[in-house]
Order: sequence, then structure tokens, then C-alpha cells
Amino acid sequence: MRVVFMGTPDIAATCLQRLVQTEHEIVGVYTKPDMPKNRGMKLEMSDVKKLALQAELPIYQPTTFKDDAVYEELKALQPDVIAVVAYGKILPQRILDIARLGCVNIHASVLPELRGSGPVQWAILNGMEETGVTAMFMSAQLDAGDIIEIRKTPIDPYENAQSLLDRLALIGSELLCDTLTAIENGTASRTPQEHDKATYAPMLSKELCPIDWTKSGRQIIDHVRGLDPWPVATTTLNEKRFKIYAVRPVEGKTDRAPGTLLALTKQGLQIACGDGEILMITQLQADGGKRMAAVDYFRGHPIEL
Repeated sequence: MRVVFMGTPDIAATCLQRLVQTEHEIVGVYTKPDMPKNRGMKLEMSDVKKLALQAELPIYQPTTFKDDAVYEELKALQPDVIAVVAYGKILPQRILDIARLGCVNIHASVLPELRGSGPVQWAILNGMEETGVTAMFMSAQLDAGDIIEIRKTPIDPYENAQSLLDRLALIGSELLCDTLTAIENGTASRTPQEHDKATYAPMLSKELCPIDWTKSGRQIIDHVRGLDPWPVATTTLNEKRFKIYAVRPVEGKTDRAPGTLLALTKQGLQIACGDGEILMITQLQADGGKRMAAVDYFRGHPIEL
């Protein structure tokens, strides 16, 4: 089939890499425009663009799909299917109508749960024990199209968002190729979503970062791993701000107030949290510093308990 692929970050690149290995003809790759990054504000290509260049695929980076010229350019590619994975742009109905056999989307949640831009992170933040990947036919509404297939996977209680994203990317890449085969063979199913059961995974922001030490140990663990690698959980220790990358539970209880520093051990920094529980910070990063083991940092920067 003639396939137009649309995607931007690493999960999309994983899917494109798998798609390149099939017999489908990729007639165009759409990805977001190059964006300035880091302190030098140098323009950086998306992961999808980097892969498309290596595979010598035609690349398109429109800033909007409202432009008639952009519409005609896509229409001229005559795609049988448009495959979308974490593209980062809303597609208007007339774009969805271009593909002869429809537009399909690979979404990293078990729809209708966690519609939106941050399903992987919010699955962890919400303390979920299972998530998955959904293939669906796209509609004009956000992540609301008919479901083709869902593949589920358990969430390890200590894996972070990046680890889960990497696993879901592999699941999604296989699901995408199997979905395209089903569409080509005319065997793809369509199951309407139960819209009244929909939940949402809004875009992440740095406002989420501060740790609330009055919460339970499990909630704080989920908070930290759900925000790793971005935007990263934060806290203030002795009036100094830190990014927190990993925490672990400590046996026992304390009657000290949540947020109180309790002890520095060979494993990390123990701190009181809600319900009398104790957590240990094992990996952190001081402002302007590098990510490292907490015990290594405090060996050179004594902390007042």
C-alpha cells in the first residue's frame, strides 16, 4: 500500500523504523518543524526526521494543515493509508478524508483511558498497574476513533516513563504493521469507543514537578518515576533545589513531619512522607549539576539533618 507516515518523537521513530522493513511504499513522512533546543537554541531535527533522512524518504514539515497548498500537496501523494504516531498536530477532517482506506493512529494507552498527549506518564502518575497500545481509525475528535486492536502490558512498579515508553514503542511498531496488513486484507475490525468511560492525559508541565511529601510513599514513587525523564520531580533540601530521579521505600515508620530529613546512609537520603512512611532518595541532580547517586553527592556536599 501507499502509506503516508506522520510522527515526531522517539516512539514514532521506532514505528517508522519497523514500517520501513515492510513491503509498503512510504510515499511521504510528515513531522513537526525543526525546533530550537538547549541554551544555544540550535535548530534540532525530530527523531522521525533523522530516520527519514537515513532511509531517504520524502520529508514534509508543514506548520499548519489549514493551508490549501499543504492539503493539495498531501492529496497528490495519493495515500491508501495515513499512519499517525505521536505527530503532535491535530488533523482536520479534510486531511483525514484524503487516504483511500482511512487514517490510523497508534496511541500509547488502552483507550478510552488516557486520551491526550501524555498517556505513558499519566499511567504511572495515576499508579496504574497495566497499560497498553491502541490502534484506531482516526476521527476529528481527540483519540476518539473506532478501535481496531488493543495490546496490553503490565507496568513494573519501579520502571520510569522512559522505560515504559520504550517498551510501548516496540509493541506499537508491531501493532502498526499488523494493522496495516489487516486494512490491506480487509480484515481490520472497528469497535466504537465507550466515550462515557474516557479519561484524559493532559500535556505535562513543570508545575507538576514539586514533590508533595504529605502523600503516601507509593504516590511519591509513582510521581518521581512518572516524570522521568521529563519534566522531572523536584524538591528543596536545606533550601537548595534538586531534581529527584529515584526513590525507594524504607522499612519501618516515623512520627516525624512529612518532608523531614531523617538519615543519610550508604544507600541514600531518608526522608519522612505521609502516613508515617519513609522513603530514600537514591538518585538526584542539584541545580547546575549532573545526575548522580544521592550518597555520592552528599559525600562532597554535607547536608544538615
